[in-house]
Amino acid sequence: MAIMAHADDAEFGFAGTVAKWVRQGKRVTYVLITNGNKGSSDPTMTPERLASIREAEQRSACKVLGVEEVVFLGYPDGELEATLQLRRDLSRVIRRFKPDIALVPDPTTWYFGNEYINHPDHRAAGEAALAAIYPSARDRLTFPELLSEGLEPHNVREVYLTIASNPNVWIDITETIDIKIAALREHRSQLSDPQAVEEMVRRWAEENAAGHEMKYAERFKRIVLP
Repeated sequence: MAIMAHADDAEFGFAGTVAKWVRQGKRVTYVLITNGNKGSSDPTMTPERLASIREAEQRSACKVLGVEEVVFLGYPDGELEATLQLRRDLSRVIRRFKPDIALVPDPTTWYFGNEYINHPDHRAAGEAALAAIYPSARDRLTFPELLSEGLEPHNVREVYLTIASNPNVWIDITETIDIKIAALREHRSQLSDPQAVEEMVRRWAEENAAGHEMKYAERFKRIVLP
């Protein structure tokens, strides 16, 4: 299960790994927390229309990757907070789909390198997702209303933190980077210059792979839960 704040977060961050896992036979579920309704500088765009566009773009990207299920929680873009309500909603989908592995934004990353400030929605999504994974989704007495919905507790076994400042796992995406880029290109509303974005994504993947005997890589902080 990939838990993200926005449509396109996975494609920018770790879709090469998702494509690789899908081709290994793993079933992947996406959970999009916000509706992405603020991500446009077009003066003629409305939040309602943009939310619809971005949902369609994410579904198209999922088809490219082979992701079978995508859940949209519909929180407003740009205003996300790690509330108990969000933790409950994420606990609900974790108990429903019962993932063994969760890909989650690292909530401790405020900036990356010299050119990127992490979006506050990413940090809030990561904080709420980690709290849902442990302890809320696995503790029977937390959110008892989920039991009344027929959702039994579930233990996620592994967490892969994305945009992590202290990674400990590098995944070779040399064979799937073209699929990652093809999926990213489905987010047309977000790409003013697709060729420049492709070059940037390849450069990031090359930098991630440096020193690890692979051409392109995505890196994560992996946590194995007892």
